[in-house]
Amino acid sequence: MVMTHRDPIWVYPKIDESWLKSIIKEFNIHPVTAQVLASRGFKSLEDIHDFLYAKLPNLLDPQLFEDMDKAVDRVCKALKGKENILVYGDNDVDGITAAALLTEFLRFIGANVFYYVPNRNSLKQSIMLDALEYAVTNQCKLIITVDCGITAASEIEEAVRRHVDVIVTDHHEPTAKLPHCIATLNPKLFNSTYPNRNLTGVGVAFKLAHAITNFLISSGAISPTKVDLKRYLDLVALGTIADMGALVGENRILVRYGLRQLRKTKRIGLAKLFTVCDLKLGEITPIDIASKVAPRLNSLGRIADPRKGVELLLIRDPVAAEALAKELDLNNIERQKIERRDSEDIEQYILKHPQILNEHAIVLFSNKWHPGIIPIITARIAKQYNRPTVVISIDQGLGKGSIRTIPEFPLLHHLRDNAELLENFGGHDFAAGLTIKEENISSFKDRFIQAANQHLKEHDVIAKLHLDAKISFNDLTFDFMESFSLLEPFGNENPAPILYCDARQIWPPKIVGKAHLKLYLEQDDRMLEGIAFNMVQKRPRLCKKNLTLHIAFTPHINNFLNKSSIQLQVRDFQVTDGHG
Repeated sequence: MVMTHRDPIWVYPKIDESWLKSIIKEFNIHPVTAQVLASRGFKSLEDIHDFLYAKLPNLLDPQLFEDMDKAVDRVCKALKGKENILVYGDNDVDGITAAALLTEFLRFIGANVFYYVPNRNSLKQSIMLDALEYAVTNQCKLIITVDCGITAASEIEEAVRRHVDVIVTDHHEPTAKLPHCIATLNPKLFNSTYPNRNLTGVGVAFKLAHAITNFLISSGAISPTKVDLKRYLDLVALGTIADMGALVGENRILVRYGLRQLRKTKRIGLAKLFTVCDLKLGEITPIDIASKVAPRLNSLGRIADPRKGVELLLIRDPVAAEALAKELDLNNIERQKIERRDSEDIEQYILKHPQILNEHAIVLFSNKWHPGIIPIITARIAKQYNRPTVVISIDQGLGKGSIRTIPEFPLLHHLRDNAELLENFGGHDFAAGLTIKEENISSFKDRFIQAANQHLKEHDVIAKLHLDAKISFNDLTFDFMESFSLLEPFGNENPAPILYCDARQIWPPKIVGKAHLKLYLEQDDRMLEGIAFNMVQKRPRLCKKNLTLHIAFTPHINNFLNKSSIQLQVRDFQVTDGHG
Protein backbone atom coordinates (compact mmCIF):
# COMPACT_ATOMS: atom_id res chain seq x y z
CA MET A 1 0.00 0.00 0.00
CA VAL A 2 1.43 3.39 -0.94
CA MET A 3 1.90 5.73 2.05
CA THR A 4 1.07 9.36 1.41
CA HIS A 5 1.76 11.97 4.05
CA ARG A 6 -1.90 11.61 5.05
CA ASP A 7 -1.92 7.85 5.64
CA PRO A 8 -1.43 7.42 9.38
CA ILE A 9 0.76 4.87 11.10
CA TRP A 10 -1.37 2.36 13.02
CA VAL A 11 -0.25 2.00 16.65
CA TYR A 12 -1.48 -1.30 18.10
CA PRO A 13 -2.41 -1.76 21.78
CA LYS A 14 -0.14 -3.64 24.18
CA ILE A 15 -1.78 -6.76 25.59
CA ASP A 16 -1.31 -7.77 29.26
CA GLU A 17 -3.52 -10.83 29.85
CA SER A 18 -3.37 -10.88 33.65
CA TRP A 19 -4.19 -7.15 34.02
CA LEU A 20 -7.04 -7.59 31.54
CA LYS A 21 -8.46 -10.53 33.53
CA SER A 22 -8.43 -8.55 36.77
CA ILE A 23 -10.29 -5.60 35.14
CA ILE A 24 -12.94 -7.96 33.71
CA LYS A 25 -13.35 -9.76 37.05
CA GLU A 26 -13.54 -6.59 39.18
CA PHE A 27 -16.01 -4.65 37.01
CA ASN A 28 -17.79 -7.48 35.21
CA ILE A 29 -17.45 -5.61 31.89
CA HIS A 30 -17.00 -6.76 28.31
CA PRO A 31 -13.40 -7.88 27.56
CA VAL A 32 -13.13 -5.34 24.70
CA THR A 33 -14.18 -2.45 27.01
CA ALA A 34 -11.64 -3.74 29.54
CA GLN A 35 -8.92 -3.75 26.84
CA VAL A 36 -9.80 -0.13 25.95
CA LEU A 37 -9.22 0.84 29.62
CA ALA A 38 -5.90 -1.04 29.63
CA SER A 39 -4.87 0.62 26.34
CA ARG A 40 -5.65 4.03 27.86
CA GLY A 41 -2.96 3.48 30.47
CA PHE A 42 -5.02 2.84 33.61
CA LYS A 43 -2.71 1.20 36.14
CA SER A 44 -4.99 0.52 39.16
CA LEU A 45 -8.53 -0.77 39.72
CA GLU A 46 -9.17 2.28 41.92
CA ASP A 47 -8.36 4.66 39.04
CA ILE A 48 -10.69 2.72 36.74
CA HIS A 49 -13.46 2.82 39.35
CA ASP A 50 -13.08 6.62 39.69
CA PHE A 51 -13.14 7.00 35.93
CA LEU A 52 -16.25 4.88 35.39
CA TYR A 53 -18.32 5.76 38.43
CA ALA A 54 -17.28 9.19 39.78
CA LYS A 55 -20.28 11.27 40.94
CA LEU A 56 -20.90 14.94 41.78
CA PRO A 57 -19.89 14.50 45.46
CA ASN A 58 -16.44 13.47 44.15
CA LEU A 59 -15.81 17.01 42.82
CA LEU A 60 -12.77 18.69 44.39
CA ASP A 61 -13.27 21.20 47.21
CA PRO A 62 -13.14 24.76 45.82
CA GLN A 63 -11.22 25.80 48.97
CA LEU A 64 -8.21 24.00 47.50
CA PHE A 65 -7.61 27.21 45.53
CA GLU A 66 -5.13 29.19 47.61
CA ASP A 67 -6.87 32.57 47.19
CA MET A 68 -10.46 31.30 47.36
CA ASP A 69 -11.12 32.77 50.85
CA LYS A 70 -10.01 36.22 49.70
CA ALA A 71 -12.19 36.02 46.59
CA VAL A 72 -15.26 34.92 48.57
CA ASP A 73 -14.72 37.63 51.21
CA ARG A 74 -14.51 40.36 48.57
CA VAL A 75 -17.64 39.17 46.72
CA CYS A 76 -19.59 38.97 50.01
CA LYS A 77 -18.41 42.48 50.92
CA ALA A 78 -19.81 43.70 47.57
CA LEU A 79 -23.07 41.86 48.27
CA LYS A 80 -23.44 43.47 51.71
CA GLY A 81 -22.47 46.93 50.50
CA LYS A 82 -24.71 46.65 47.39
CA GLU A 83 -21.70 47.50 45.22
CA ASN A 84 -21.92 47.08 41.46
CA ILE A 85 -19.84 44.17 40.12
CA LEU A 86 -18.55 43.80 36.56
CA VAL A 87 -18.03 40.28 35.22
CA TYR A 88 -15.52 40.51 32.37
CA GLY A 89 -15.25 37.46 30.11
CA ASP A 90 -13.14 36.41 27.16
CA ASN A 91 -15.05 36.31 23.86
CA ASP A 92 -14.87 32.61 23.04
CA VAL A 93 -17.43 30.02 24.18
CA ASP A 94 -15.49 29.27 27.39
CA GLY A 95 -15.50 32.98 28.27
CA ILE A 96 -19.11 33.56 27.20
CA THR A 97 -20.41 30.60 29.26
CA ALA A 98 -18.26 31.62 32.26
CA ALA A 99 -19.57 35.21 32.09
CA ALA A 100 -23.17 33.98 31.83
CA LEU A 101 -22.69 31.56 34.75
CA LEU A 102 -21.23 34.10 37.17
CA THR A 103 -23.65 36.85 36.09
CA GLU A 104 -26.68 34.62 36.61
CA PHE A 105 -25.39 33.16 39.88
CA LEU A 106 -24.42 36.51 41.42
CA ARG A 107 -27.76 38.07 40.42
CA PHE A 108 -29.55 35.06 41.93
CA ILE A 109 -27.90 35.68 45.33
CA GLY A 110 -28.81 39.37 45.14
CA ALA A 111 -25.78 41.15 43.65
CA ASN A 112 -25.91 44.07 41.15
CA VAL A 113 -24.06 42.68 38.15
CA PHE A 114 -23.00 44.03 34.76
CA TYR A 115 -21.13 41.93 32.20
CA TYR A 116 -18.65 42.86 29.49
CA VAL A 117 -17.20 40.78 26.68
CA PRO A 118 -14.72 42.43 24.29
CA ASN A 119 -14.96 42.28 20.53
CA ARG A 120 -12.03 40.21 19.24
CA ASN A 121 -11.57 42.34 16.18
CA SER A 122 -10.97 45.63 17.96
CA LEU A 123 -7.27 46.16 17.37
CA LYS A 124 -6.68 47.88 20.70
CA GLN A 125 -3.59 46.54 22.39
CA SER A 126 -5.38 46.08 25.69
CA ILE A 127 -9.02 45.24 25.60
CA MET A 128 -9.17 45.12 29.38
CA LEU A 129 -8.81 48.91 29.56
CA ASP A 130 -12.12 49.14 27.64
CA ALA A 131 -13.69 47.05 30.39
CA LEU A 132 -12.20 49.34 33.02
CA GLU A 133 -13.83 52.36 31.36
CA TYR A 134 -17.11 50.42 31.33
CA ALA A 135 -16.69 49.54 35.03
CA VAL A 136 -15.95 53.16 36.02
CA THR A 137 -18.90 54.49 33.95
CA ASN A 138 -21.23 52.02 35.68
CA GLN A 139 -19.71 52.67 39.13
CA CYS A 140 -18.51 49.08 39.57
CA LYS A 141 -16.11 48.76 42.49
CA LEU A 142 -15.20 45.18 41.67
CA ILE A 143 -14.22 43.46 38.39
CA ILE A 144 -14.20 39.66 38.24
CA THR A 145 -12.44 38.36 35.12
CA VAL A 146 -13.43 34.97 33.73
CA ASP A 147 -11.30 32.93 31.31
CA CYS A 148 -8.84 35.83 30.99
CA GLY A 149 -6.80 38.38 32.94
CA ILE A 150 -3.83 36.26 34.02
CA THR A 151 -1.44 38.24 31.80
CA ALA A 152 -2.99 41.67 32.48
CA ALA A 153 -0.77 42.89 35.34
CA SER A 154 -0.41 46.50 34.12
CA GLU A 155 -4.15 46.86 33.37
CA ILE A 156 -4.98 45.58 36.87
CA GLU A 157 -2.53 48.10 38.33
CA GLU A 158 -4.42 50.82 36.43
CA ALA A 159 -7.74 49.53 37.82
CA VAL A 160 -6.44 49.69 41.39
CA ARG A 161 -5.24 53.25 40.74
CA ARG A 162 -8.84 54.05 39.83
CA HIS A 163 -10.17 52.42 43.03
CA VAL A 164 -11.55 49.30 41.36
CA ASP A 165 -10.69 45.93 42.91
CA VAL A 166 -9.98 42.96 40.63
CA ILE A 167 -10.43 39.20 41.14
CA VAL A 168 -8.88 37.16 38.31
CA THR A 169 -10.34 33.75 37.48
CA ASP A 170 -8.53 32.13 34.56
CA HIS A 171 -7.00 28.86 33.38
CA HIS A 172 -4.40 30.07 30.87
CA GLU A 173 -0.69 29.70 31.55
CA PRO A 174 0.47 32.64 33.71
CA THR A 175 3.41 34.69 32.53
CA ALA A 176 3.97 36.17 36.01
CA LYS A 177 2.29 36.65 39.40
CA LEU A 178 -0.34 39.40 39.56
CA PRO A 179 0.74 41.76 42.32
CA HIS A 180 -2.30 44.06 42.56
CA CYS A 181 -5.05 41.48 42.56
CA ILE A 182 -7.41 40.82 45.46
CA ALA A 183 -7.31 37.14 44.50
CA THR A 184 -6.05 35.03 41.61
CA LEU A 185 -7.88 31.75 40.97
CA ASN A 186 -6.01 29.71 38.36
CA PRO A 187 -5.18 25.98 38.56
CA LYS A 188 -2.03 26.59 36.46
CA LEU A 189 -0.40 29.10 38.85
CA PHE A 190 3.16 28.21 39.83
CA ASN A 191 2.91 26.09 43.03
CA SER A 192 -0.90 25.89 42.63
CA THR A 193 -2.59 23.96 45.45
CA TYR A 194 -5.53 22.97 43.22
CA PRO A 195 -5.08 19.39 41.93
CA ASN A 196 -6.93 19.71 38.59
CA ARG A 197 -4.78 21.68 36.12
CA ASN A 198 -7.33 20.89 33.38
CA LEU A 199 -10.20 23.09 34.58
CA THR A 200 -11.39 25.49 31.87
CA GLY A 201 -12.39 29.13 32.42
CA VAL A 202 -16.03 28.22 33.02
CA GLY A 203 -14.88 25.46 35.41
CA VAL A 204 -12.97 28.00 37.53
CA ALA A 205 -16.01 30.36 37.50
CA PHE A 206 -18.17 27.45 38.71
CA LYS A 207 -15.69 26.78 41.55
CA LEU A 208 -16.01 30.41 42.69
CA ALA A 209 -19.83 30.11 42.65
CA HIS A 210 -19.53 26.84 44.61
CA ALA A 211 -17.28 28.41 47.27
CA ILE A 212 -19.55 31.47 47.66
CA THR A 213 -22.56 29.15 48.05
CA ASN A 214 -20.76 27.06 50.71
CA PHE A 215 -19.85 30.23 52.64
CA LEU A 216 -23.35 31.74 52.48
CA ILE A 217 -24.91 28.46 53.64
CA SER A 218 -22.40 27.90 56.47
CA SER A 219 -22.82 31.49 57.71
CA GLY A 220 -26.63 31.12 57.65
CA ALA A 221 -27.09 33.86 55.03
CA ILE A 222 -29.07 31.53 52.74
CA SER A 223 -30.77 28.17 53.23
CA PRO A 224 -29.16 25.05 51.69
CA THR A 225 -32.25 24.51 49.49
CA LYS A 226 -32.10 27.98 47.92
CA VAL A 227 -29.18 27.42 45.51
CA ASP A 228 -29.02 24.39 43.23
CA LEU A 229 -25.58 24.52 41.63
CA LYS A 230 -26.54 21.69 39.23
CA ARG A 231 -28.53 24.20 37.19
CA TYR A 232 -25.25 25.84 36.07
CA LEU A 233 -23.61 22.62 34.90
CA ASP A 234 -25.07 22.92 31.38
CA LEU A 235 -22.94 26.05 30.94
CA VAL A 236 -19.90 24.26 32.41
CA ALA A 237 -20.30 21.38 29.94
CA LEU A 238 -20.78 23.74 27.00
CA GLY A 239 -17.67 25.82 27.78
CA THR A 240 -15.47 22.85 28.73
CA ILE A 241 -16.23 20.92 25.53
CA ALA A 242 -15.93 24.00 23.31
CA ASP A 243 -12.56 24.89 24.86
CA MET A 244 -11.21 21.35 24.33
CA GLY A 245 -10.98 20.79 28.10
CA ALA A 246 -9.57 17.34 28.91
CA LEU A 247 -12.51 15.02 29.65
CA VAL A 248 -10.79 13.16 32.45
CA GLY A 249 -10.90 13.49 36.25
CA GLU A 250 -13.03 16.32 37.57
CA ASN A 251 -13.83 17.71 34.10
CA ARG A 252 -15.34 14.36 33.18
CA ILE A 253 -17.76 14.58 36.15
CA LEU A 254 -18.67 18.19 35.32
CA VAL A 255 -19.31 17.37 31.66
CA ARG A 256 -21.15 14.10 32.31
CA TYR A 257 -23.65 15.80 34.65
CA GLY A 258 -23.63 18.97 32.55
CA LEU A 259 -24.74 17.00 29.48
CA ARG A 260 -27.71 15.65 31.47
CA GLN A 261 -28.57 19.22 32.38
CA LEU A 262 -28.15 20.39 28.77
CA ARG A 263 -30.48 17.68 27.48
CA LYS A 264 -33.31 19.09 29.61
CA THR A 265 -32.16 22.73 29.60
CA LYS A 266 -34.56 25.42 30.78
CA ARG A 267 -32.47 28.05 28.98
CA ILE A 268 -34.79 29.16 26.25
CA GLY A 269 -31.99 30.78 24.21
CA LEU A 270 -29.96 27.57 24.20
CA ALA A 271 -33.00 25.49 23.29
CA LYS A 272 -33.67 27.82 20.31
CA LEU A 273 -30.00 27.58 19.30
CA PHE A 274 -30.19 23.76 19.35
CA THR A 275 -33.24 23.96 17.09
CA VAL A 276 -31.33 26.20 14.66
CA CYS A 277 -28.53 23.56 14.70
CA ASP A 278 -31.09 20.81 13.87
CA LEU A 279 -30.31 19.05 17.16
CA LYS A 280 -32.74 17.05 19.27
CA LEU A 281 -32.49 18.34 22.84
CA GLY A 282 -32.54 14.93 24.53
CA GLU A 283 -29.76 13.44 22.37
CA ILE A 284 -27.06 16.11 22.43
CA THR A 285 -23.47 14.77 22.42
CA PRO A 286 -20.09 16.46 22.93
CA ILE A 287 -19.46 16.12 19.16
CA ASP A 288 -22.69 18.10 18.46
CA ILE A 289 -21.51 20.82 20.83
CA ALA A 290 -18.02 20.99 19.35
CA SER A 291 -19.10 20.86 15.70
CA LYS A 292 -22.44 22.73 15.66
CA VAL A 293 -23.20 24.72 18.82
CA ALA A 294 -19.72 26.10 19.64
CA PRO A 295 -19.00 27.45 16.12
CA ARG A 296 -22.27 29.41 16.17
CA LEU A 297 -21.58 30.93 19.60
CA ASN A 298 -17.97 31.53 18.59
CA SER A 299 -19.06 33.24 15.37
CA LEU A 300 -20.21 36.18 17.53
CA GLY A 301 -16.72 36.72 18.93
CA ARG A 302 -15.22 36.14 15.50
CA ILE A 303 -17.28 38.45 13.32
CA ALA A 304 -19.96 40.16 15.43
CA ASP A 305 -20.77 41.14 19.04
CA PRO A 306 -19.88 38.41 21.55
CA ARG A 307 -22.02 40.04 24.29
CA LYS A 308 -24.99 38.62 22.43
CA GLY A 309 -23.72 35.14 23.31
CA VAL A 310 -24.04 35.90 27.03
CA GLU A 311 -27.43 37.48 26.34
CA LEU A 312 -28.61 34.32 24.54
CA LEU A 313 -27.62 32.14 27.52
CA LEU A 314 -29.39 34.41 30.04
CA ILE A 315 -32.49 35.42 28.05
CA ARG A 316 -35.96 34.60 29.40
CA ASP A 317 -38.17 35.93 26.59
CA PRO A 318 -38.99 33.28 23.90
CA VAL A 319 -39.57 35.80 21.08
CA ALA A 320 -36.30 37.64 21.69
CA ALA A 321 -34.51 34.27 22.11
CA GLU A 322 -35.74 33.07 18.73
CA ALA A 323 -34.62 36.30 17.03
CA LEU A 324 -31.19 36.06 18.65
CA ALA A 325 -30.74 32.37 17.73
CA LYS A 326 -31.57 33.20 14.10
CA GLU A 327 -29.13 36.10 14.14
CA LEU A 328 -26.45 33.71 15.43
CA ASP A 329 -27.23 31.34 12.62
CA LEU A 330 -26.90 34.11 10.01
CA ASN A 331 -23.60 35.15 11.57
CA ASN A 332 -22.48 31.57 11.35
CA ILE A 333 -23.40 31.33 7.65
CA GLU A 334 -21.41 34.53 7.08
CA ARG A 335 -18.50 33.04 9.09
CA GLN A 336 -18.64 29.83 7.02
CA LYS A 337 -18.45 31.88 3.78
CA ILE A 338 -15.41 33.79 5.02
CA GLU A 339 -13.87 30.56 6.32
CA ARG A 340 -14.41 28.76 3.00
CA ARG A 341 -12.88 31.65 1.05
CA ASP A 342 -9.80 31.87 3.32
CA SER A 343 -9.42 28.06 3.62
CA GLU A 344 -9.38 27.71 -0.16
CA ASP A 345 -6.83 30.49 -0.45
CA ILE A 346 -4.56 28.74 2.08
CA GLU A 347 -5.04 25.27 0.51
CA GLN A 348 -4.15 26.68 -2.93
CA TYR A 349 -1.03 28.29 -1.45
CA ILE A 350 0.09 24.96 0.07
CA LEU A 351 -0.59 23.10 -3.21
CA LYS A 352 1.50 25.63 -5.17
CA HIS A 353 4.32 25.54 -2.58
CA PRO A 354 4.58 21.83 -1.62
CA GLN A 355 8.08 22.48 -0.25
CA ILE A 356 6.34 23.93 2.85
CA LEU A 357 5.74 20.32 3.91
CA ASN A 358 9.47 19.56 3.89
CA GLU A 359 9.65 21.48 7.17
CA HIS A 360 8.30 20.13 10.47
CA ALA A 361 6.16 23.23 11.15
CA ILE A 362 3.92 25.45 9.03
CA VAL A 363 3.84 29.25 9.40
CA LEU A 364 1.55 31.23 7.07
CA PHE A 365 0.63 34.92 7.06
CA SER A 366 -1.39 37.32 4.91
CA ASN A 367 -3.37 40.56 5.08
CA LYS A 368 -6.25 38.91 3.16
CA TRP A 369 -7.52 36.56 5.87
CA HIS A 370 -10.15 37.45 8.45
CA PRO A 371 -8.62 37.41 11.99
CA GLY A 372 -11.78 35.93 13.51
CA ILE A 373 -11.78 32.62 11.68
CA ILE A 374 -8.05 31.95 11.82
CA PRO A 375 -8.24 29.64 14.89
CA ILE A 376 -10.60 27.28 13.01
CA ILE A 377 -8.33 27.15 9.95
CA THR A 378 -5.17 26.70 12.06
CA ALA A 379 -6.69 23.74 13.89
CA ARG A 380 -7.69 22.12 10.61
CA ILE A 381 -4.25 22.52 8.98
CA ALA A 382 -2.41 21.29 12.09
CA LYS A 383 -4.60 18.19 12.08
CA GLN A 384 -4.44 17.62 8.32
CA TYR A 385 -0.65 17.84 8.07
CA ASN A 386 0.14 16.76 11.66
CA ARG A 387 2.53 19.65 12.28
CA PRO A 388 2.74 22.63 14.63
CA THR A 389 0.94 25.38 12.66
CA VAL A 390 0.83 29.16 12.96
CA VAL A 391 -1.55 31.25 10.86
CA ILE A 392 -1.29 35.04 11.11
CA SER A 393 -3.72 37.66 9.81
CA ILE A 394 -2.18 41.10 9.28
CA ASP A 395 -4.09 44.36 9.61
CA GLN A 396 -2.56 47.84 9.78
CA GLY A 397 0.95 46.49 10.41
CA LEU A 398 -0.09 44.21 13.27
CA GLY A 399 -0.44 40.42 12.98
CA LYS A 400 -2.93 38.39 15.02
CA GLY A 401 -1.94 34.74 15.05
CA SER A 402 -3.38 31.44 16.13
CA ILE A 403 -1.22 28.39 16.91
CA ARG A 404 -2.10 24.69 17.17
CA THR A 405 0.34 21.87 17.64
CA ILE A 406 0.88 18.11 18.05
CA PRO A 407 1.56 16.30 21.37
CA GLU A 408 5.30 16.01 20.65
CA PHE A 409 5.75 19.82 20.44
CA PRO A 410 4.27 21.79 23.40
CA LEU A 411 4.17 25.49 22.51
CA LEU A 412 4.66 27.74 25.49
CA HIS A 413 8.38 27.56 26.04
CA HIS A 414 8.98 28.16 22.30
CA LEU A 415 6.81 31.28 22.56
CA ARG A 416 8.70 32.42 25.65
CA ASP A 417 11.98 31.90 23.74
CA ASN A 418 10.66 34.32 21.09
CA ALA A 419 8.98 36.77 23.48
CA GLU A 420 11.12 39.71 22.30
CA LEU A 421 9.65 39.35 18.78
CA LEU A 422 6.04 39.26 20.05
CA GLU A 423 3.76 42.03 21.30
CA ASN A 424 2.02 39.47 23.48
CA PHE A 425 1.00 35.81 23.57
CA GLY A 426 -1.05 33.46 25.73
CA GLY A 427 -2.94 30.21 25.84
CA HIS A 428 -2.01 26.59 26.48
CA ASP A 429 0.76 24.26 25.39
CA PHE A 430 -1.39 22.92 22.54
CA ALA A 431 -3.42 25.97 21.48
CA ALA A 432 -2.23 29.54 21.79
CA GLY A 433 -2.55 33.00 20.29
CA LEU A 434 -0.13 35.85 19.65
CA THR A 435 0.09 39.40 18.37
CA ILE A 436 3.19 40.45 16.44
CA LYS A 437 4.37 43.47 14.46
CA GLU A 438 4.43 42.77 10.73
CA GLU A 439 8.18 43.44 10.49
CA ASN A 440 8.93 40.68 13.06
CA ILE A 441 6.91 37.93 11.36
CA SER A 442 9.61 36.53 9.07
CA SER A 443 12.17 36.27 11.94
CA PHE A 444 9.55 34.55 14.08
CA LYS A 445 8.70 32.19 11.22
CA ASP A 446 12.36 31.20 10.73
CA ARG A 447 12.94 30.61 14.44
CA PHE A 448 9.70 28.67 14.97
CA ILE A 449 10.33 26.35 12.01
CA GLN A 450 13.96 25.86 13.05
CA ALA A 451 12.84 24.85 16.58
CA ALA A 452 10.33 22.36 15.15
CA ASN A 453 12.94 20.90 12.76
CA GLN A 454 15.35 20.43 15.68
CA HIS A 455 12.83 18.92 18.12
CA LEU A 456 10.68 16.77 15.85
CA LYS A 457 11.75 13.65 14.00
CA GLU A 458 10.27 12.55 10.67
CA HIS A 459 8.28 9.92 12.56
CA ASP A 460 6.61 12.62 14.75
CA VAL A 461 5.00 14.46 11.84
CA ILE A 462 3.42 11.36 10.31
CA ALA A 463 -0.09 11.09 11.79
CA LYS A 464 -0.68 8.20 14.20
CA LEU A 465 -3.86 6.22 14.62
CA HIS A 466 -3.87 4.80 18.16
CA LEU A 467 -5.92 1.61 18.23
CA ASP A 468 -7.57 0.57 21.50
CA ALA A 469 -8.71 -3.04 21.02
CA LYS A 470 -9.37 -5.81 18.55
CA ILE A 471 -12.99 -6.98 18.18
CA SER A 472 -14.98 -9.43 16.09
CA PHE A 473 -18.30 -8.62 14.42
CA ASN A 474 -20.03 -11.19 16.66
CA ASP A 475 -19.05 -9.11 19.70
CA LEU A 476 -20.66 -5.94 18.28
CA THR A 477 -24.01 -6.35 20.06
CA PHE A 478 -26.33 -3.85 21.75
CA ASP A 479 -25.15 -5.28 25.11
CA PHE A 480 -21.58 -4.46 24.13
CA MET A 481 -22.65 -0.91 23.13
CA GLU A 482 -24.14 -0.50 26.63
CA SER A 483 -20.78 -1.47 28.16
CA PHE A 484 -18.98 0.82 25.68
CA SER A 485 -21.12 3.80 26.75
CA LEU A 486 -19.59 3.60 30.27
CA LEU A 487 -16.53 5.27 28.72
CA GLU A 488 -18.48 8.39 27.61
CA PRO A 489 -18.46 11.37 27.39
CA PHE A 490 -15.86 11.31 24.62
CA GLY A 491 -13.77 14.35 23.82
CA ASN A 492 -10.31 15.77 24.31
CA GLU A 493 -7.98 13.30 26.13
CA ASN A 494 -10.82 10.76 26.25
CA PRO A 495 -11.45 10.23 22.52
CA ALA A 496 -13.98 7.70 21.23
CA PRO A 497 -12.15 4.35 21.21
CA ILE A 498 -10.89 2.97 17.91
CA LEU A 499 -11.38 -0.78 17.41
CA TYR A 500 -9.97 -2.91 14.60
CA CYS A 501 -10.47 -6.20 12.78
CA ASP A 502 -10.36 -7.80 9.33
CA ALA A 503 -13.53 -7.93 7.23
CA ARG A 504 -14.45 -8.85 3.68
CA GLN A 505 -15.96 -6.21 1.44
CA ILE A 506 -19.00 -7.83 -0.18
CA TRP A 507 -19.69 -5.17 -2.80
CA PRO A 508 -18.09 -1.87 -3.81
CA PRO A 509 -18.66 1.20 -1.64
CA LYS A 510 -21.46 3.64 -2.39
CA ILE A 511 -20.83 7.40 -2.45
CA VAL A 512 -22.98 9.19 0.16
CA GLY A 513 -23.38 12.95 -0.05
CA LYS A 514 -20.43 14.21 -2.07
CA ALA A 515 -17.50 13.18 0.08
CA HIS A 516 -18.40 10.08 2.11
CA LEU A 517 -18.34 6.34 1.45
CA LYS A 518 -20.70 3.64 2.65
CA LEU A 519 -18.95 0.28 2.99
CA TYR A 520 -20.60 -3.15 3.06
CA LEU A 521 -18.54 -5.45 5.27
CA GLU A 522 -18.85 -9.08 6.29
CA GLN A 523 -17.17 -11.30 8.83
CA ASP A 524 -18.32 -14.86 9.74
CA ASP A 525 -21.67 -14.43 7.95
CA ARG A 526 -22.49 -11.20 9.75
CA MET A 527 -22.89 -8.08 7.57
CA LEU A 528 -22.35 -4.54 8.95
CA GLU A 529 -22.36 -1.19 7.21
CA GLY A 530 -19.47 1.22 7.61
CA ILE A 531 -19.49 4.95 6.95
CA ALA A 532 -16.16 6.56 6.00
CA PHE A 533 -16.40 10.34 6.22
CA ASN A 534 -14.48 12.43 3.67
CA MET A 535 -12.82 9.38 2.06
CA VAL A 536 -14.39 9.53 -1.39
CA GLN A 537 -10.92 9.98 -2.93
CA LYS A 538 -9.98 6.49 -1.62
CA ARG A 539 -12.83 4.76 -3.50
CA PRO A 540 -10.67 3.58 -6.45
CA ARG A 541 -8.66 1.40 -4.03
CA LEU A 542 -11.89 -0.36 -3.03
CA CYS A 543 -13.44 -1.13 -6.40
CA LYS A 544 -11.72 -4.47 -6.94
CA LYS A 545 -13.51 -7.76 -6.26
CA ASN A 546 -13.15 -9.90 -3.14
CA LEU A 547 -11.16 -7.48 -1.04
CA THR A 548 -10.20 -8.22 2.53
CA LEU A 549 -9.82 -5.02 4.51
CA HIS A 550 -8.06 -4.29 7.74
CA ILE A 551 -10.43 -1.68 9.25
CA ALA A 552 -10.11 0.75 12.15
CA PHE A 553 -13.44 2.10 13.36
CA THR A 554 -15.63 3.38 16.16
CA PRO A 555 -18.98 1.58 16.46
CA HIS A 556 -22.12 3.60 17.06
CA ILE A 557 -25.87 3.02 17.12
CA ASN A 558 -27.62 4.43 14.08
CA ASN A 559 -31.31 5.25 14.61
CA PHE A 560 -33.04 5.53 11.26
CA LEU A 561 -36.81 5.42 10.72
CA ASN A 562 -37.29 4.10 14.28
CA LYS A 563 -34.99 1.18 13.56
CA SER A 564 -31.70 0.85 15.44
CA SER A 565 -28.64 -0.79 13.94
CA ILE A 566 -24.95 -0.88 14.76
CA GLN A 567 -22.88 1.01 12.22
CA LEU A 568 -19.10 1.37 11.99
CA GLN A 569 -17.61 4.81 11.66
CA VAL A 570 -14.50 3.87 9.65
CA ARG A 571 -11.45 5.91 10.67
CA ASP A 572 -9.00 4.24 8.30
CA PHE A 573 -8.54 1.04 6.29
CA GLN A 574 -5.79 -0.96 4.69
CA VAL A 575 -6.29 -3.38 1.80
CA THR A 576 -4.67 -6.64 2.93
CA ASP A 577 -4.95 -8.65 -0.31
CA GLY A 578 -6.78 -8.95 -3.59
CA HIS A 579 -8.31 -12.39 -3.17
CA GLY A 580 -9.97 -12.46 0.28
